[in-house]
Amino acid sequence: MIQRIQSVWLLLASVATLLGFRFAFFSGNTIAADKSKVFKDFTATSNLLILVLTAALGLIALMAIFLYKNRKLQLQTIWAAIVLSILIIGLYYMEAQKFIESRYNLTAVVTLAVPVFAMLAARGVSKDQKLVKSLDRLR
Repeated sequence: MIQRIQSVWLLLASVATLLGFRFAFFSGNTIAADKSKVFKDFTATSNLLILVLTAALGLIALMAIFLYKNRKLQLQTIWAAIVLSILIIGLYYMEAQKFIESRYNLTAVVTLAVPVFAMLAARGVSKDQKLVKSLDRLR
């Protein structure tokens, strides 16, 4: 299981997803109830929908590591994680538009790395699948 490179990529994707709970994606000013500006860091815990989707993404990426015996299901799970991570990034962007002034933090790279790690894992699973098919033809 751990000898396969896609397991490493999926573990990195899971860790990067979980770091989204700690590190801010962007920071900015909002208007408070008393009409004053308030500076806020926006993490995955700042919005309930993003919180739930980020937790699900972390679990999906972690669960996909243990699906190594069923490569087809593992590949489908990885593609679901890719779509979910892109959806989360889109939700972050929509939330940033609600702020008066916002700037993306350097730690946003952690969240942006999740679909990259998942795509690298999908490429590894595809290579394994091609290798198994080619070995089956030789038998």
